Amino acid sequence: MEKKEIRSIIRSLKKLIIPNINDISTMERNLFSKVEMLHEFSHSRNILMYHSLSDEFPTTSTLELWQSAGKHIFLPRVNGNDLEILRYQPGYTHTGAYGITEPSNTDETATADMIDLIIVPAMAFDPNGNRLGRGKGFYDRLFTQSQAVRIGVCFDFQLLDDIPTEPHDVPMHIVVTPSTTINLHNTNKSWL
Repeated sequence: MEKKEIRSIIRSLKKLIIPNINDISTMERNLFSKVEMLHEFSHSRNILMYHSLSDEFPTTSTLELWQSAGKHIFLPRVNGNDLEILRYQPGYTHTGAYGITEPSNTDETATADMIDLIIVPAMAFDPNGNRLGRGKGFYDRLFTQSQAVRIGVCFDFQLLDDIPTEPHDVPMHIVVTPSTTINLHNTNKSWL
């Protein structure tokens, strides 16, 4: 199956499944509790997160929770063909490109090499850590500039057996769904 066809199928599934999830806030808390138990999370100070769109795994409560717990949370902002990294401050956001909530009123930026952990959504992931995004390549370009551990998060139905890849695609180190954690990262490696 080609990427375009997979994206179409996942979009249809999202429209059917996500609105019918009874307690999505509990699902969010449970999934990110699994992330919090990872060695990679506990040893991270600067975390690049995403502010979820309505069809992505939710992050709204987690952003504020982690911020108040002393982690430095950053969000991406689209700038042309690239992502800028800005410090998240609750209450200081606006809707930017593609309808994505982005930081506003912030002078605190970071470079990709300052980030310890990157948590990203996708249309789909596979057990090899391959990620199928929305097709713009923003995250793949960012990943090539960073040594950060990459964690993909998604609903269970977005974990597929296999995703076609291209040379520019950068895989995840870890993929977390509500029922599964796939850790492809060598946790014995000193990465900080």
